[in-house]
Amino acid sequence: MMSRGVLRPVGRALVAAAIVAVLSACSSLPFGWGSSDAPAAVLPADPGLFRVRQAWSTRIGDVGFPLSMAQVGVNVVLASTDGNVLGLDGATGRELWRVKLDSVAAGVGSDGALAAVVTRGNELVALREGREAWRRPLAAQVFTAPLVAGGRVFVSLADRSVLAFDAQSGARLWVLNRPAEALVLRQGGILTAVADTLVVGVGGRLVGVNPNNGIARWEVALANPRGVNEVERLVDLISGFSRLGDSVCLRAFQSAVGCVQAARGTLQWTKPANASNGVHGDATRVFGAEADGRLIAWRRDNGERSWVSESLLRQALSAPLALGPVVAVGDGAGLIHFFATESGQLLGRASTDGSAIVSNPIRVGDVMVVTTRNGGVFGFVPN
Repeated sequence: MMSRGVLRPVGRALVAAAIVAVLSACSSLPFGWGSSDAPAAVLPADPGLFRVRQAWSTRIGDVGFPLSMAQVGVNVVLASTDGNVLGLDGATGRELWRVKLDSVAAGVGSDGALAAVVTRGNELVALREGREAWRRPLAAQVFTAPLVAGGRVFVSLADRSVLAFDAQSGARLWVLNRPAEALVLRQGGILTAVADTLVVGVGGRLVGVNPNNGIARWEVALANPRGVNEVERLVDLISGFSRLGDSVCLRAFQSAVGCVQAARGTLQWTKPANASNGVHGDATRVFGAEADGRLIAWRRDNGERSWVSESLLRQALSAPLALGPVVAVGDGAGLIHFFATESGQLLGRASTDGSAIVSNPIRVGDVMVVTTRNGGVFGFVPN
C-alpha cells in the first residue's frame, strides 16, 4: 500500500544539518562528482578518430549548485550561483535574455514561456520573457530543478514533499507530503513528466503522481536502503536519466542503475552500480560512469552489460550523453571524451576551460552543450 498520510515536515535547520552530515560522512562530493585518494590515471592519447569543433561559447558565472540546463526546442535556459539566469539559442549561442537574481540554488525548469529557479533563500522564482513574474517562499531547501509543464510549476523539496503552483499566478495548488528521512543528498533528483503522470524520485523509489491533485498513483523501488547507519542507507535517485517512450532509466546514488515502465509503475530491471552521477541512453543501451571512472553500457531491454571502458579511471566523470554513433562524457579537468556507442572504443576528445563539467551535457539539434564549474558554456558540433 502507498502511504498518503501527512507526516511531519523537515524544517530548514534539520535539512541543512542532514546535508552537512552527508557531505562530511560519505565519499561523494556535491553535484555528482566522485572522489578518491588515488591519483587520476594517465589519460590515453587522443586517437583522433572523432573530432568536434567549438561552434560558440559564452559565460554565465560560477556554478556551485547541481545545475540542470532546461532545453525547449533550440533554446536553452541555465543559471549561475550568483543569480544570473540566461536564455540562449542553443544552435548559435546567441543570448536571448538575461536576468539577475540574488542567487540560485536549484534550476532551471522551463516550458519555453516560463522559466523557474529556486534561490538560496528558499524562494521559488518564475520568469517570463526575461522578467520576474512571481516568487513564492518554500518551507525547505531545494536541490532539484523545478519542472514547468501543463500550466504548472512543480517543486520537489529536500523534506521529500512535492508542491504544485499555477504557472500564471503562482498560487499553490496542492502539496504531497512524504515520509521525512534523517539524511538527504545535496544533489539534483528526479522530477519529470511521462504522459499524464508526474514522476518524482523519493529516496530510492520512483513515485507516479496525478499532477491535477497530488495523489500518488504508483511507486516502485529502484533500490532499497541497506547498511547499519543512515549514511550507508542513503539511496536517493539522482538527476540525469534516459527516457524512451514510457521507459525511464536512471540511477540510485551509489547503489543501482535500472529502468522503470512509468505508464504502469513497474520495474523493468535493476543492476548494482556505484556512482553519484546520472545516466543517459538510446534505444538499445543505457550509459553511465562509475565512481572509479569506468564507463559502462547496459542493454536497455534487460540490464546486461554491453561493454565496459576503463580508459578514464579516476577521472571524476560527468553523466554521459548519447549522440548517435558516439557517447560523450566530461571530466573534472574540463575535457570531453567520445566513445563508440557500439563498442566502447575511445575515439577522441575536446577541451573547454579547464574546470569540471558540472551539468549533464545536452543535445540541441547537432550541437552538444556543456557547462563548466567556472561558468563557461560551450557548444560543440561534429567536425
